[in-house]
Amino acid sequence: MKYMMLMQFGADSELPPITTWTEDEVRAHIAFMGATNHKLIEDGEFVDAQGLADPGRAKIVRSGDGGAPVVTDGPFPETKEFLVGYWIIDVETEERAVEIAAYVSAAPGPGGKPLNMPIQLRQIMDGPSPREA
Repeated sequence: MKYMMLMQFGADSELPPITTWTEDEVRAHIAFMGATNHKLIEDGEFVDAQGLADPGRAKIVRSGDGGAPVVTDGPFPETKEFLVGYWIIDVETEERAVEIAAYVSAAPGPGGKPLNMPIQLRQIMDGPSPREA
C-alpha cells in the first residue's frame, strides 16, 4: 500500500520557524531527513520524497478564457499552514505507515529536541497505471 506523508508548517503548527534555528540545528534536521530517506530505501519502502520551495514562490494556475492560463502569485496571506515537503512510501500495512510518520514527526529542531511536527498521512488510491490503461 502506498501512502503520502505530508509535512506542513504554519502558525497553527506551533513550530518555531526554521529561520530562527542555528545553522547547526538546520544541518542536524536535514541530516535526520537524509538518514530517514536512506533507511526507507534500504528497507524497500521509499518511493519518493521532496522538499518544497518557500510558499511565497507558489502560483495558483487556473484555466481562463479559451484555456489560457490565469496565474495568481503567492504569498497567500489567508494561508495559515503550508506544505513544505512530502514522502511517498510503499509499506505492507497502515500500522507501518503510521510508525514511519511518527518517526519523521520527531525530527530534531532547536536544541536537538524532537519537533513532534504534524505529519498528514494519506493512502494513495490503487488503480491501473496510465501506462497500463
